[in-house]
Amino acid sequence: MDMKPSRFTEEQIIGILREQEAGAKTADVCRKHGISSATFYKWKAKYGGLDVSDAKRLKSLEDENAKLKRLLAEAMLDNAMLKDIASKNVWSAPALQGLSFCRREQLA
Repeated sequence: MDMKPSRFTEEQIIGILREQEAGAKTADVCRKHGISSATFYKWKAKYGGLDVSDAKRLKSLEDENAKLKRLLAEAMLDNAMLKDIASKNVWSAPALQGLSFCRREQLA
């Protein structure tokens, strides 16, 4: 389910955005680098005004956030599974009584 990795690094993306900020037309920058204008504006919304170090920090925080979300989902799944097992406790008193009753019939 992971997204396809970008052809461009954060450094390259910021460089492309800086080209446009320096006065180049957006269409020319997009054509030069083989990207759509939608991609350019998506990058601008995400990386606009960031330095390369800021972009790297953003990427590491996004990766950490994704990892924590996976851990939370796993913990919630484990919790739900344990609750389900506890509600179907086969070692409860009625279950054990029924078991002993069956064994008494077999012994008789």
